[in-house]
Amino acid sequence: MIVGKIFNITGACQPDLHYMTDISPRLAEMRKLIARGEYFTLNRARQYGKTTTLRALKEYLKDEYYVVSMDFQMQMSHAKFRSENTFSVAFAKAFARVLRNSAAEFTDETEYAIQRLSAAARENREEIELVELFQYISDICKSADRPIVLMIDEADSASNHRVFLDFLSQLRGYYIDREQSPTFQSVILAGVYDIRYLKSRFLHKEQHGKNSPWNIAVEFKGDMSFSAAEIAGMLDEYEEDHKTGMNVAEIAELIYDYTAGYPFLVSKLCRIMDEEVCGSEDFSDKHMAWTYAGFLKAQRILLEEKNPLFESMVNKLYDFPELKHMIYSMLFTGKEHSYNALDQAIGMAEMFGFIKNENGTALIANRMFETVFYNFFLTSSENQNTDIYKAAIQDKNQFVSAGHLNMELILEKFVMHFGDLYGECSDRFKEEDGRRFFLLYLRPIINGTGNYYVESRTRNMERTDVIVDYRGEQMVVELKIWRGNAYHERGEDQLLGYLEHYHLKKGYMLSFNFNQKKKVGMKRMRFGDKVLIEAVV
Repeated sequence: MIVGKIFNITGACQPDLHYMTDISPRLAEMRKLIARGEYFTLNRARQYGKTTTLRALKEYLKDEYYVVSMDFQMQMSHAKFRSENTFSVAFAKAFARVLRNSAAEFTDETEYAIQRLSAAARENREEIELVELFQYISDICKSADRPIVLMIDEADSASNHRVFLDFLSQLRGYYIDREQSPTFQSVILAGVYDIRYLKSRFLHKEQHGKNSPWNIAVEFKGDMSFSAAEIAGMLDEYEEDHKTGMNVAEIAELIYDYTAGYPFLVSKLCRIMDEEVCGSEDFSDKHMAWTYAGFLKAQRILLEEKNPLFESMVNKLYDFPELKHMIYSMLFTGKEHSYNALDQAIGMAEMFGFIKNENGTALIANRMFETVFYNFFLTSSENQNTDIYKAAIQDKNQFVSAGHLNMELILEKFVMHFGDLYGECSDRFKEEDGRRFFLLYLRPIINGTGNYYVESRTRNMERTDVIVDYRGEQMVVELKIWRGNAYHERGEDQLLGYLEHYHLKKGYMLSFNFNQKKKVGMKRMRFGDKVLIEAVV
């Protein structure tokens, strides 16, 4: 017996068991598409709330439509796709069973049509293939006193089977001829992969025409991520139950800043604060856990764990080398990638939820994902065998005093090691790899206690701002390529503005200067009540 609600991170959410955001606005958007008779896709990355949304939508529509909600992973095993007959019989059985559960009773005519479909499926008649299946379904749709909506979750699990392509063709044909042949009011296919662009994954694709059998469908473009206000609504309910005294608006905004509202990440961080941070060292109760410091600890716990979402992200980089190359380029070279939905790597990264389109530029979707990718690349065996990483391992115990991280000393040691190890390398090499080397040096020093992320708004070929969190203390380190005094002064002004934004008195700058007359080393500058510490390599 479950006592009290929890933050759910597995399976579909249920309002009576789980803390949830209000998704009624997106259900209303979907209802408009259904009322217009649209067929549409619901493509989102893993653990993005697709199943929760479909189940809520079924309940939302129950007074207007008969909703047949199926899950191809649960109801249609791979063996069911081996032939048209096998698929048609299996689909007919599942369809009839789910339809019967959608209403207490039907009209006599509808009941008769359902019985005919059930009888044909029960007898496993060999002549029942897709044409016959859709004729039975059309009879049911014609006789029903309400329109029928078909929803298929995990539809892309069938994507390697030719019979599924033929199934989509039948849906398309009946959609086009719906005035003459009654059919579904709406069909919704949900999954990670966009069904409209799956032809390259189908077997025997050479036997089909060039047109997609699902080109009749529109894409549901409603935002399924959680806004800061929606997260706050969920936390209000939690606060009502637990009386932690948290600043709900502040914690909700913090969660949103790091997750961009990715549903699994939001719920997971909340659950960690509630169940793991609370009661741990330095966080004896829920009041202490639901603070900025408690959030940072939850973030570290999440980034250090092995979970299906992060594993899937890394596996996709192994599966698609062009995707891996693009993500690496975005993180380490500062190269700007213009958003182009027709670009294969961009389209794939967006489909998996790795990137977002921000004013025509492709950016990593959220800080958590960005850190996962940084950690993936920085902890590769190739990077851990670099001399700069080994130097950090040797140095790491000297940078913490009384619980505070000495960033100035880290920069000083990095300048020394960088000059010794790479001073004879080409400027081109140092410009492209300098930022990677600094993060390689930093990571083992703060690993397990602190964390970092790169501010996406400032990442470019010439400038990258790294935000370091260590035991609740923030430090801003600007990494930049020297482009002359005037540019350098502008960089100082930008960093000062950034310190003001973060309410900090001290900032750090690491300049990669390839001027032959440069002065390598450390420099301390004061601007009013702000101190800038610059390291030059």
